[in-house]
Parts: sequence; C-alpha cells; structure tokens
Amino acid sequence: MSQPPIGPKPYEELGEHLKNLRQTNKESLAEVSGAVEIEENILARYEAGVDRPDEEMLNLLISHYRLKDGHANKLWELAGYTTERLQEESIIIEEAMAAAKQLIMVLATDGRTIYTDGVSIDCNKSGLQITFTQSTAQNKVMPVSRLGMSYDQAEEVMKALGIALTYAKFGQSQNLLPPGSVK
Repeated sequence: MSQPPIGPKPYEELGEHLKNLRQTNKESLAEVSGAVEIEENILARYEAGVDRPDEEMLNLLISHYRLKDGHANKLWELAGYTTERLQEESIIIEEAMAAAKQLIMVLATDGRTIYTDGVSIDCNKSGLQITFTQSTAQNKVMPVSRLGMSYDQAEEVMKALGIALTYAKFGQSQNLLPPGSVK
C-alpha cells in the first residue's frame, strides 16, 4: 500500500540532515522517536521536510545525536531559528548579567547549597552560561541558578570536577576547590 504524497516540503534540507543523522547512527524511526518521546509519524514528517521541530524538540534531537556546536548551529539555521535564537540569546545574556549581579550579592551573604536535577549550557563567543534547573511538582523546569564563565575557566572547572569525581569514586575525601583557586 503506497502512502499519499506528503505535500510541500519547506524544510527539505533540514529533513535530509535529520534523516542522514539517523541513518548514520544506524537507528530506525521508532528508535529515535522513542528516545526523544514523539510519535514516529511526526519524526517522519520532520525528515520529509514537511514540518520543522519546535525549538525544544530540535534541542532534544541535537542532544540525542550528540552534535557539536557547528552541526547544531547548522540545524538551527535550516529550521529558520537563527535570527529568533540570536535575539533570545541576547535577551538571556542581558538577564543573566543582571541576575549575576544579584547572585553575587546573594552569595556574599548566603552560603546555602542549592540542589538541582538538571542543567543546560549555552555557549557564545565569550564563554558559557550554565543554567541549573529543578523540576517542580507540576512537571515544569525552573531555573534555580545561572553561572557564566570563560572557556579557560570552564576547562579549569572540568579538570577540578574530574579530580573530585575520581577521589569520590575511590573513597578518598578531599576539599579540592578552596575559595579563589579557579581563575
């Protein structure tokens, strides 16, 4: 039984990239749709270029395929989100800068630990912005803390985290990050 024609394909190039990613990873439509929790026919429409995934779904697909920045940005452009995303990122950066000023004041007087169950990382020319999130009872995600740093500082933090995790894994306890040690 043949399928009826799908119709116009305004996102054909995006669809080809998504299909190529799936095939390169040797995954079926069912496997990828299950991994990102959408209907198989919706993923097929994305791959056919008929529909584009919303920004959240595109992020899930980018994450599922473990794409690096260049390839991820290409998908964003093909989906037509580039201009919208740049405007949103500029607003997010402005908000983060304002929040960072407030956060510094809070950190100076408040030493409590904030626990999170999620994290997202946005990159730009200057460095990264890490947003720690917490799920709420209504299954919503709420940012609880934002942190910005240069790429050099991020590498130092990654090294320190690697050492801390190694010590934790093998039962050695040590305070690895005294205040002011990461520049």
